[in-house]
Amino acid sequence: RTGDRFGPKGGPDRFGRGGYEGGQGAQGAVCMVYGLNMDKMNCERLFNLFCLYGNVVRIKFLKSKEGSAMIQLGDPISVERAIANLNNVFFFGNKLQLSMSKQAFLQEVPNPHELADGTLSYKDFMGNRNNRFTNPEAAQKNRIQSPSKVLHFFNAPPTITESEVFEMFDNAIGKRPLKMKQFPSKTERSCTGLVEFESKADGIEALIMVNHTPISSPGGKSPFIFKLCFSAMPLTM
Repeated sequence: RTGDRFGPKGGPDRFGRGGYEGGQGAQGAVCMVYGLNMDKMNCERLFNLFCLYGNVVRIKFLKSKEGSAMIQLGDPISVERAIANLNNVFFFGNKLQLSMSKQAFLQEVPNPHELADGTLSYKDFMGNRNNRFTNPEAAQKNRIQSPSKVLHFFNAPPTITESEVFEMFDNAIGKRPLKMKQFPSKTERSCTGLVEFESKADGIEALIMVNHTPISSPGGKSPFIFKLCFSAMPLTM
């Protein structure tokens, strides 16, 4: 397997379950990203997509090359996984192109420039609570999946309704899911399920814009962080 060149024996392959990265940024690997729609993308939105394939350490948009960015992930296997699953996917009218950078690390950017939406072109995500490969238990929960029109959602408030979920996507991307399926809850603490969009591009855009949206819950001290990943499961009603 290609990924085994870079990791310990018994580590994850590019398509199987995610592996523990031994702490965020303990090793380093940088992914080059080209073909981004700069009217739509920023550091947080890139994080929302790439966190499905490994811990995101730092993200930097390149001022010298429009629509390009560099993303440091937790280890080289994560970059391999991202390239295997995201290279040449199409969203926001552009085709994403990825490659492994010769750099192992991204240096801190002391004075980042502003992007089109007013956010900064550089962000450090080390220790971000929304990273999903921070320990062996967390890593084992990640099913590595290529982009699809079906999204799995989890960590939603237990009382959330279909219309509230649809409205959240509509507000973010101007498109509503075609249908939704809610799974029976094992506990009363949160809600999980599937939403299906018309196309794979719609699914990618929905995940980028809505992943990690905070949702307040009546009586709750802190908001629920609505989380998304791609699903291979067909949504049958």
